[in-house]
Amino acid sequence: MKHGSPCSRRRAEQRLPPHSCALFEKGPHGDQIASGLLPDQGGRMATARSPCNPQSTVDLGAQYITRTPHYAKKHQSFYDELLAHGILKPLTSPIEGMVMKEGDCNFVAPQGLSSIVKHYLEESGAEVSFRHRVTQINLRNDKWEVSKETGSPERFDIVVLTMPVPQILQLQGDIANLISECQRQQLESVCYSSRYALGLFYEAGTKIDVPWAGQYITSNPCTRFISIDNKKRNIESSEVGPSLVVHTTVPFAVTYLEHSTEDVRELIYQQLESILPGLPQPVVTKCQKWRYSQIAELLNSPGLWITEGSFCVSQVIK
Repeated sequence: MKHGSPCSRRRAEQRLPPHSCALFEKGPHGDQIASGLLPDQGGRMATARSPCNPQSTVDLGAQYITRTPHYAKKHQSFYDELLAHGILKPLTSPIEGMVMKEGDCNFVAPQGLSSIVKHYLEESGAEVSFRHRVTQINLRNDKWEVSKETGSPERFDIVVLTMPVPQILQLQGDIANLISECQRQQLESVCYSSRYALGLFYEAGTKIDVPWAGQYITSNPCTRFISIDNKKRNIESSEVGPSLVVHTTVPFAVTYLEHSTEDVRELIYQQLESILPGLPQPVVTKCQKWRYSQIAELLNSPGLWITEGSFCVSQVIK
């Protein structure tokens, strides 16, 4: 669970002097707004909602949470809290092709993985601003001044960046001076994989007759994973139509990374129909490009920590 919201929550837990916390989200994207899909928080843990019925949702990024024995101990308080609130529940639905390691335990979020992010934001009291893309970070009188594409700059005591490394390296201002040449070379060598996700929403009463809730696929050049999302989360209802998500393979995404969303949507759907012939027609679809899906290569150095999609500079976090 790597996101800005747990950082906000941790700051609140530290019993610091009175402070305010702001979170800037560059989404929702223009295509989300144009298509009528309702925006949601969470980045790669975002949950898309159908404009026809907001109760119909689909996770376009992360699909479930895997707790390893190491993190079961290290993050026990997080899991205890999320389970107690019903935000997480054990994954009990069948996922074909899933590889399980000894001691691992998988969880789903009944209300979508964005509900984890929302929980921490509510607990932290952070003010969330959508459609704010950070462009510069400068040091002004011992304060960090954050500039965005629109609006006036704002000043903060502490700044935590959780966007992918390539986007951090594009930032202008004094933030660039905090990264040594050696660190910059290491950061530039971090490689990300890319994927597309296609979410499909169906009318209430639609039946998708498969014996699984999710399936990993190894024999298709386009499709890597399919999930009947409401079935995976055990929230099937006669009043809410099912939702389905398809994740593509990395080679497919690399090949079509700069193609139009409409063309890619059609290619993915054609492959899906070949895997699930006779699939009902969806009422709404959403195609999401994950340019920075997962880190494929990782390098760390003293004073510099990289996690999947996040970055902290030790000179900023005092």
